[in-house]
Amino acid sequence: MPRLHRHTLMIASLALMTATPLFAFDGLVDKQSFEIERFTTQSGETIPNVRVGWEAYGELNEARDNVILITHFFSGTSHAAGRYEESDVLPGYWDAIIGPGKPLDTDRFYIISSDTLVNLNAHDPNVITTGPATINPATGEPWGMDFPVVTIRDFVEVQRALLESQGIESLYAVMGPSMGALQAIEWASVYPERVERLVPVIGSGAADPWLVAMLDTWAAPIRLDANWNEGDYYDGEPPLDGLKAALTLITLNASHWRWANRTFTRDWADENRDPAEELGARYAIEQTLDNLSGVRAHTADANHLLYLVRANQTFEAGGESADEGLANIQAPTLMLYSEDDQVFSAEGVRRTAALIRQAGNEVTLETLQGNQGHLDGVLAIDQASDLLRDFLK
Repeated sequence: MPRLHRHTLMIASLALMTATPLFAFDGLVDKQSFEIERFTTQSGETIPNVRVGWEAYGELNEARDNVILITHFFSGTSHAAGRYEESDVLPGYWDAIIGPGKPLDTDRFYIISSDTLVNLNAHDPNVITTGPATINPATGEPWGMDFPVVTIRDFVEVQRALLESQGIESLYAVMGPSMGALQAIEWASVYPERVERLVPVIGSGAADPWLVAMLDTWAAPIRLDANWNEGDYYDGEPPLDGLKAALTLITLNASHWRWANRTFTRDWADENRDPAEELGARYAIEQTLDNLSGVRAHTADANHLLYLVRANQTFEAGGESADEGLANIQAPTLMLYSEDDQVFSAEGVRRTAALIRQAGNEVTLETLQGNQGHLDGVLAIDQASDLLRDFLK
C-alpha cells in the first residue's frame, strides 16, 4: 500500500491544478483575477465579461524585461509553484524548478501563469475561468454549449491582454508542458518579436491524427453519459460517470505501462471478493484510478473538458499551416520530450524541431528520462534543471 499512497500524491498534483500590485514569491501565492470586458475569438464570436485567474512569482523589474510566462497543461491550472496555504499537501506542479536559486530563479525573474479559458477545473475554488459553466450575461444562465468554440490561439490572446495590462510587451521566455507547449509554440510563432526564448515541454507543433483520435476517446464517455444531455445539465445531475471515465483515460494515456507495472501488482482491491465469481471485483490499479478520477471529477466540468479537447484537436502552430507557423519562430528553442510519450509522439516532436531549424533557428532537443512517459514532463521536470539554468542565462 505505501506505493499506492505515493502514486496517489503524484497524480493528485495534477488536480491542483483587473491587475493588482505585484509581489515577491515567498512560497505562498495568491490567485489574482484579470478581466476583459469583451473578448473576440479567432472565429469572430464575442464573449463578454471574460475572467481568468493568474498568479506570479518573483518581482517585475523596472524595465519589465525579466518576464517568463508559464503556460499550463490540459488538466492543469495557473498553479505552477508555491502553495496557497501552509497546510497544502502539494505545491504547484513545477515547484521543483521555480523559486529562489532554482532554474527559474525568482530572485531574477518575474514568472507569471494564468488559468486558460474553459479551464477543466471550473469548480475548483482556486480557479477563475470563463467557459460553458459560467453565466451568460445575456440569459442569466450558464452558457453550456452556446459558449463559442475557442482555440489555443484564443488562450494566447487572453494571456497577451493580461501581460499588456501590466505593461509587459516582451517575454524573456515562454514555456509550458503538453497543452502548455502548444501555447508556448503559438506565442513564438504568432509573436516572434515578443519572445526571446522558447521552451516547449512534451508537446509538438500540431495535433497529428493519433492525437486527434486519442482526444476523441477522452470526450466519448461524456457524450455517452445520459446526464450530459447535449451539454444542458447545469440545472440537473451532471454527467459525473462520463467525466470520471474520461479523467481515468486521460491519466492512463498520459502515463506509461512501465509506471503501471512498477507501481502496482495484480492484487485485487478487495481481497474478500472472489473475482472468479464477481465481475464487479476490481484490480487495485483499476480501483486506484477510479478513486482518483472520482475526487477530481467534483472540481472539473464535463463541458469544459469537451471544449479543451476541441482546442487541442484543432491546433496547428500559427493557425493554418504548422510548417509555415513553425518557420515564423525566431527564438532560440529548447525542446524537452520523452521517447516513451504516448500522447505526443517522439517522432512528432523531432519533426517540430526540424521545421524550426529549417528556418535557420537554433534548436536544442533533449530527452527526459523516467517511467511516467508523457507525465515525466510535469512530475520529473527537475531532471532538466541544469539544461534550463544554462538556457536561461
